[in-house]
Amino acid sequence: MDLLNYLNDSVTPWHAAANLAKQLQLQGFVELLEAEPWELALNSAYFVRRGAAIFAFRTPCKWTAKTRFRLTSAHTDFPALKITPNPDKNVAGFHLIHPEVYGGALINTWFDRDLGIAGIAMVQNRDKLEKKLVRMSALCRVPELAIHLNRGVNETGFQVNPQNHLNACLSGSASKLFVTSLEEEIGAKVIDFELQFFDAQPAALGGLSKEWIYSGRLDNLLSCEAIFDGLVSQTDASEQVRGALFFDNEEIGSETRTGAAGNFAEAMLERVAASGGISHGEFLGKLSDSILLSLDVAHATHPAYVEKMEPNHSPILGKGIVLKTNAKKRYASEAESNAVVKMLCQQNQIPLQIFVSRNDMPCGSTVGPHLSAELGIPTVDLGEAILSMHSIREMSAIADHDGMRKLMSAFYKA
Repeated sequence: MDLLNYLNDSVTPWHAAANLAKQLQLQGFVELLEAEPWELALNSAYFVRRGAAIFAFRTPCKWTAKTRFRLTSAHTDFPALKITPNPDKNVAGFHLIHPEVYGGALINTWFDRDLGIAGIAMVQNRDKLEKKLVRMSALCRVPELAIHLNRGVNETGFQVNPQNHLNACLSGSASKLFVTSLEEEIGAKVIDFELQFFDAQPAALGGLSKEWIYSGRLDNLLSCEAIFDGLVSQTDASEQVRGALFFDNEEIGSETRTGAAGNFAEAMLERVAASGGISHGEFLGKLSDSILLSLDVAHATHPAYVEKMEPNHSPILGKGIVLKTNAKKRYASEAESNAVVKMLCQQNQIPLQIFVSRNDMPCGSTVGPHLSAELGIPTVDLGEAILSMHSIREMSAIADHDGMRKLMSAFYKA
């Protein structure tokens, strides 16, 4: 799968999941429906969707006492501005669209950008409801106030009020409601929708040697693409269950039915185990002796703010993938599982860096602690270093993504 195309096409979590599903089918993975019985063949590839969450997996060539789970995880969502159910405002000759902030967005970066609108719409088709993937043609913009009217902005910074300042200019008149324009574009009556703004500028390569990636949504679509690449590359028969879990809603705490704190992971894994005649007790035992690599991006050292990093654990962009550890277990990494990753990196000449946050700064988290706690599975948190995390446009390194792809391939092959 081409990374830049995936970034450009995956403008919402639903698009990210739909694109993964499409590419999985092209690689021979068969889609399963969660609400229906499963009949799983040995040495076969499947995937199942729940909203913007996906579980893709390869069944073992045979179930034995040594069969375990080799799993990876990532998330399909990212900070965004989501359009409210009744978004229309008419102010100073503008038809404005009012959003709600999703996740920990660096919201000042959303000003003066060309913004598209995309997501899903529930539409009426005769007497039935259908879900449509939406990407509207209109571009809108959240304009910043001119410096002449905000003279001290360069000294004091722009103080964003997310309620008042984030309304996007859609048109110069409000002769019709936003939902009417949506219905005209998709050609159906809209019953409900979940739409959000996205940066319309395509992903690009930068630097003198084209060594950097500039794009929105690198957190965490980089991880999704690397996992996909690793899983589909390993087609040889194995006694292990090799799977990839892609979750929604990580950016808002994961406590949803499509998030890592929901039942999606355990429900999907146990159904796979049941297909091999594995009892619940045996399933729990196998999980305790399995391994999960939780992939999410890491902070790279910023050249203007090197003091923000712990001096001995400061990842450098382009110098290797990052293993993340935290004494308070904001990351799930522990010595036993870390050693597996470190050995794989050594054996495959993959550069590896270590990240630890400063004691005087709070530490972020990932889906790793949720899955480790709920499944009882040994887990490692790792990812690619990026700059401008949670900005509308982030920056990463090609070399690090190549290293992560290489690790995913080695992990699923082992």
